[in-house]
Amino acid sequence: MATFLYKIGRMSFRRRHFVALIWVALLTLAGAGAAGAPAAGNSSFSIPGTEAQKAFDLLEQRFPGTSADGATARVVFKAPNGEKMTDPGNKATVRETVKELSDGSEVVRVTDPYQAKAVSKDGTVAYAQVSYKVSGMELEDSSRDALEDSARDARKAGLTVEIGGDALQTVPHTGTTEIIGIAVAAVVLVITFGSLVAAGLPLLTALIGVGIGVSTITALASALDLGSTTSTLAMMIGLAVGIDYALFIVSRYRAELAEGRDREEAAGRAVGTAGSAVVFAGLTVVIALVGLSVVNIPMLTKMGVAAAGTVAIAVLIALTMIPALLGYAGRRVKPAGEKGRLLGRAKNKDGQDGQAKPAKPNLGTRWASFVVRRPVAVLLLGVIGLGAAAVPAASLELGLPDDGAQPTSTTQRRAYDLLSEGFGPGFNGPLMVVVDAKHSDDPKAAFTQVGDEIKGLKDVVTVTPPAPNKAGDTATITVIPDSKPSSVATEDLVHSIREKGAGIKADSDANVLVTGQTAMNIDVSEKLNDALIPYLVLVVGLAFLLLIVVFRSILVPLKAALGFLLSVMAALGAVVAVFQWGWLANLMGVEQTGPVMSMMPIFMVGVVFGLAMDYEVFLVTRMREAYVHGEKAGQAIVTGFRHGARVVTAAAVIMMAVFAGFIGSSESMVKMIGFGLAIAVFFDAFIVRMAIVPAVLALLGRKAWWLPKWLDRALPNVDVEGEGLRTDTDRGDQDRELVHVP
Repeated sequence: MATFLYKIGRMSFRRRHFVALIWVALLTLAGAGAAGAPAAGNSSFSIPGTEAQKAFDLLEQRFPGTSADGATARVVFKAPNGEKMTDPGNKATVRETVKELSDGSEVVRVTDPYQAKAVSKDGTVAYAQVSYKVSGMELEDSSRDALEDSARDARKAGLTVEIGGDALQTVPHTGTTEIIGIAVAAVVLVITFGSLVAAGLPLLTALIGVGIGVSTITALASALDLGSTTSTLAMMIGLAVGIDYALFIVSRYRAELAEGRDREEAAGRAVGTAGSAVVFAGLTVVIALVGLSVVNIPMLTKMGVAAAGTVAIAVLIALTMIPALLGYAGRRVKPAGEKGRLLGRAKNKDGQDGQAKPAKPNLGTRWASFVVRRPVAVLLLGVIGLGAAAVPAASLELGLPDDGAQPTSTTQRRAYDLLSEGFGPGFNGPLMVVVDAKHSDDPKAAFTQVGDEIKGLKDVVTVTPPAPNKAGDTATITVIPDSKPSSVATEDLVHSIREKGAGIKADSDANVLVTGQTAMNIDVSEKLNDALIPYLVLVVGLAFLLLIVVFRSILVPLKAALGFLLSVMAALGAVVAVFQWGWLANLMGVEQTGPVMSMMPIFMVGVVFGLAMDYEVFLVTRMREAYVHGEKAGQAIVTGFRHGARVVTAAAVIMMAVFAGFIGSSESMVKMIGFGLAIAVFFDAFIVRMAIVPAVLALLGRKAWWLPKWLDRALPNVDVEGEGLRTDTDRGDQDRELVHVP
């Protein structure tokens, strides 16, 4: 592989005009497609195989034209102090609002609060429910505008009016902190390279890659039903890995220049060596993201595949456009150890990466030497520290966010609070029970039996009479819990209704299904929990096999996987502490604590595993390169840190800055993902890869690189170390021969 990538690097350097033209053309084409495509909404949410989804599908068949999956809005009214919603003036205002709302072309029906008995017992709060023909993602802006205009008119009459439901769902924005993240990345690159030109190359290529990826997603969003969150995730991952991959190749290029090679040869060797690590690091990320499809949640699958595509683009750009731009930059990119005009031209005295004979050991060398001398102490300190951070994960509660998790500044959150105040917290998460009595001898008796059984359950406030369809074989019953939608009590109630349904099925041959947004969220959480272990086995197993090929070792990939488990558990503990317990919630902009998003564990496992393997590949390949070229096991660790620690540190800081930028998002899911990934990168890069990994390798010694002879013969030789690129002169200068590990 090294030889093949070496040729690509040299060709891209020589044919830089052609390579640059291709990538600019692709960016232009993707941008044009995105500009002409309809705006992405929120992806339609379906969970194949769950009871809630089966009930939705049954409603579509038995209640045609009711738009069971259509958008809904609850317009909540509150009377001024001292007044009631039943006062004549307030009543007239509400009915005028209902009339205005009924005129919408996409509106199916609007309930009158006074006819539907949707007025609170104290008479201060009432609500009108608006049902639409289409889902929230398909709702036209004119319908949303009409909804808001009607509320505004009612406010002018003196009422407090707020709107809840999914009709006002908006595309999340990330805020100014995303720009700050990119700015931090730029500063780190300038410090690392000491040159604006060298620092600008990774940023430029990462932005081009993300531009192509996100524009392509936007162009295909309507055709493939890709939600707005899909492009946010692709941007988050694409920026981080795009900068990192380019950073490693530019750093290796400067190291090759420092060894006296001409620029074209240095570009070829940089792509042949660091580029090999980039390919395998990218493959681990792609495997982790595409592997999300095993969960069988279409939205999650689309998010993973789209982000994986952006990562693949980042790899291709790093391998081709970086050497092309290095050709354009010429002498403005200095050899390692030689600073540009920005920081002066004097030779660096701290032993920067790539300097053949550093006058003074750099920080990476000194740290690695310390770890090799004290491996047990470093290992214990790292494991105990991560273990302590992981303790909150034992209290992990999972759920999906509802309007109660929205910022208090939003009308959705205020509507949620008004409904809780007037009708109780469970009113925000009604359960819809669907009774399929098509095969029952007495459907009406079955409907009545279901209602009576549910009334006797704990945590039930209200059970509406059965509402049968025209054929009389199916009915819906609305159940109002006593607890809020995301509570454990509500989840227990859903399971209790389903258990009762099993007995009713035996008695009357009628199927009882529980659906609604709350039940759907519960089913999603359970589906994600059930899929976590199979997903871990698939992703970690495939990556383990890949790393065996890369490192030609059994213990190194095993150590990498175990280290990842430590970092991801510690990161989950931090997420629980902030978003569930409320630690540092104000600092993070978390206005409402509650259960952790149910897809967070499996999502973090996928993304963090891919990123963790990035650092493993980049750092340990330099150690193996030194080891197979003749150094002892302990010295190879120090050599790997001398060449790679500075760059891996810069890469980790950049990735943390990019992820942390998304903490400013208005969407709670994006905020949680940004924080979780940022803290996970910190734990994995600085504690696992920089401390635990060298400590374990120091304790293992030569055994770390052991591989059974039969497996050594069976595995393909991908030559990540670039042995095929070494000339006779290289071998003579170093006076080394390839070491075969027994």
